[in-house]
Amino acid sequence: MLAQGARVINVSSSLTRHTSPATSVYSASKAAVEALSRTLAAELGPRGIRVNSIAPGPTATDFNGGAMRDDAGVRQGLAGQTALGRVGEPEETGDAIATLASEGLRWMTAQRIEVSGGALL
Repeated sequence: MLAQGARVINVSSSLTRHTSPATSVYSASKAAVEALSRTLAAELGPRGIRVNSIAPGPTATDFNGGAMRDDAGVRQGLAGQTALGRVGEPEETGDAIATLASEGLRWMTAQRIEVSGGALL
């Protein structure tokens, strides 16, 4: 069903690189998404289809009951663990996805791109 030259962008998580309590099943499922992305890249590459995964870090969304969005203490604690000193905004992940889908990255496939502000380096 995918057209020649299509792009597939799967959503993973920075939690495949670092750990956090009570996230074992979530982290494992996102690691599977990354493995699937690499395998699909090999399978679909001959058709010019690029497959990558994007791995957001702490972002102000409704994830975890909206804690990163709504709880200033949680935001402050997570911000202190990022190189850029803040949690991300949903639009920043969207910008990264749009860039990954662009012609400017037409030679990129089978990659995991983390958009985390440098979380837990």
